[in-house]
Amino acid sequence: MGDRLGAYCARLALDEVPGADAAGLALLQSAHRQAITFENLDVLLGCPILIGSDDVFAKLVTAGRGGYCFEQNRLYADMLALMGIASRPLLARPRLAIPDNVIPPRTHVLLLADLGGEKWLADAGFGGSYVPPLPLTDGAETRTPDGARHRLRHIGRADGDWLLERSGPRATTDGRAQPHGDWQAQYSFDLAPVAQADMDQANHWTATWPQSRFVLGPIVSRVLPGGFMALSGTSLSIAQGDQSERRELQDAQEWRAALADLFAIDLDLAQVSQLRLFDS
Repeated sequence: MGDRLGAYCARLALDEVPGADAAGLALLQSAHRQAITFENLDVLLGCPILIGSDDVFAKLVTAGRGGYCFEQNRLYADMLALMGIASRPLLARPRLAIPDNVIPPRTHVLLLADLGGEKWLADAGFGGSYVPPLPLTDGAETRTPDGARHRLRHIGRADGDWLLERSGPRATTDGRAQPHGDWQAQYSFDLAPVAQADMDQANHWTATWPQSRFVLGPIVSRVLPGGFMALSGTSLSIAQGDQSERRELQDAQEWRAALADLFAIDLDLAQVSQLRLFDS
């Protein structure tokens, strides 16, 4: 398993394993989000989403693919364990663009990491915007180079004991945030224990429910050193510093090239055609 940690760090372009402390956790999580693309393409291609340790390592590290939260944070948890950082999964309700009076399902997994007895929120698998590690403290707040801010609030509600909120430019998400800078709910969660069966059920529902956003079309994103880029359907958006652009890709060849050049994922034209993005 030690060889896996070295291969993972190489995948993240890290010359050495970060320290098992808050600074090391932040470095690792940032490198993970910049190196490993968030994507749901296997869902649309009819491939099963397997979330066992061997499966996610083979896909995200060995094969150089991306994945969504159940894959990303399984890999992240396994690598943290090899570094000596204990963590456990938590299930969350994504709330970006969800009305306050609607209780969404628990379709996101994040990690609660233990650093010297202090609990930290660790999440390498939220594709909508980058969330740095945060101490599990009411009012904890952080800012990322793309201009986004996140804060954690203890709300004590039945649909989620804790709430992660974001504020910042719409271009620093996959488009779900409203076009203003006010604080918006990103996801709510509680600290209840999560069994493997809970993970399997949530993953299966997310990958197969006909109205799941991961079933309805491609969602691909990657964090940049000072920004964020996303490919949602045929719409490509790139935000870097003060600059942002959004454009529609016109055909399968252009879409495939953007996927390979920007997100480091290589699909052949037959697979792109299977996504039915440009059917008239």
